[in-house]
Amino acid sequence: MQPLAGILLVDLTRYLPGAYASRELLRLGARVVHVEAQGGDPMRETAPAWDAALRAGAESVVCDLKTELPFAQALCGRADVVLESFRPGVATRLGIGPGDVPERVVYCSITGFGLSNRHAQRAGHDLNYLGWAGALEDTAPAWPPIQVADLAAGALGAVVQVLAALVEREHTGKGGHLVVSMTHGSHDLVAHRLGGEPVPRLLTGGLACYRVYETADARHLTVGALEPKFFARLVEVVGRPELADRQYGDDQDRLASELQAVFAQRPLADWLEIFDGEDVCVGPVWTRTEAAAELTSSQAAPIPAPMLGEHTEAWRRELVT
Repeated sequence: MQPLAGILLVDLTRYLPGAYASRELLRLGARVVHVEAQGGDPMRETAPAWDAALRAGAESVVCDLKTELPFAQALCGRADVVLESFRPGVATRLGIGPGDVPERVVYCSITGFGLSNRHAQRAGHDLNYLGWAGALEDTAPAWPPIQVADLAAGALGAVVQVLAALVEREHTGKGGHLVVSMTHGSHDLVAHRLGGEPVPRLLTGGLACYRVYETADARHLTVGALEPKFFARLVEVVGRPELADRQYGDDQDRLASELQAVFAQRPLADWLEIFDGEDVCVGPVWTRTEAAAELTSSQAAPIPAPMLGEHTEAWRRELVT
C-alpha cells in the first residue's frame, strides 16, 4: 500500500530524528526531498552507513538557506509536508518558518523540549532528552541500545502527528504547525509508571522471570515469562519445576541466580532447540547481522541513497516553470 502517493515532503532536518521520520513517510508512498547544506547532512560524514540506509529512495537538494531563500521558499511552498529540526525560532528567522508556507502545508517541528518552556533553547541529543525525561532512572549509568528519544518520541511521534494532520487536511483544506518535543514524548513513554508498580523496576530487572541470562558460550537468552503459565512451563522444561511457586516471591535476585546457574550449563543453540515449540516466552539475543538474516526481506533490490545535491538542478528547473 502507498497511501501517501502524491504527497511531497520537504525535509529540512539533520541527523536521526528527521531522517527516520521521513524514511517512514517515504515507505508509505511520500516523495521525500532532503534539503542539505553545501557540505551535506552531518550524518554523511559521522555515520555514512546510517545516512545511506535512512535516505535510500529520497532526493537530495543542496541549498544555502541564508543566501538562496527564494529557492528554499519555493520548494517548501510546493510541499504537502515540511519537516524541520532547527532550534525554536531559527526557521522563522531564516524565512522558512511555519508562517512562510501556504496554509495547506503540514509543517512539523521536531524539537528537543518544545517551543515555550525554560528548556526550549537548550542544546541536547538523545541521551540528554532521556535523562531529562526520567527514562534512565532505572538503568543509569547504562544507556539504552537504541535512540528512544530520537527514533520513538521524535521520529515516530512526528509521523503519527503528520499522518493525523494530513487526514484533517482532507476535511478542512488546511495544514497547520505541529510541534514534537523529544523530551516530552520520552517522558510520556514512562509516565504511566508514576503511580507505582507492584515490583520496583518491574520490566527493567526487578523480576527474575523478565531478564537476560548468559549461556555457556557467553551468548544470552531473553526470558519474558511474565504470565505464570509461561514461567511454570519454562522451569519445568529446564528441570526445576519447584521454582514456579517463587515467580513473584520476595527474593528475586536469588531466583535469578538459580536460573542463571541453569542457563549457564548449555550454549545458546542448545537452549533454542530445547525451547523451540514451547510456550515459554524465551528467545535469543541475536546480533544485528543474525536478526537481519531472519527478518529482512531479500526480495526487493536495494534502493540507493541519493548523492549529495543529485536532484538540485532538476528542482531548480521545475520550480521556475
